[in-house]
Amino acid sequence: MEFQLQELGDNKFAFVGEQNGERLAEISWVQQGEVMVMDHTVVSDKLRGQGVAKKLLDRAAEYARENKYKMQAVCTYVVAAFDKSDAYDDVKQ
Repeated sequence: MEFQLQELGDNKFAFVGEQNGERLAEISWVQQGEVMVMDHTVVSDKLRGQGVAKKLLDRAAEYARENKYKMQAVCTYVVAAFDKSDAYDDVKQ
């Protein structure tokens, strides 16, 4: 599944995964200067157990690296992922 960057307004952005026009996965953040405040991750039950949330986070981390941003974990999924893995240490705030 490809994730598309969407601007949601008021400095809010998301990577979204859709199939047949249906939004099935999303990770969103509020951009505060050079910090992505990661506030929400949701994956449809149709995709549960396929590692989609991790793929979303990986794509967001890639975006942070490309733009030299840091990521602040607020969303419980991102908090847990940051705690479990050192793969995001370079982008963690």
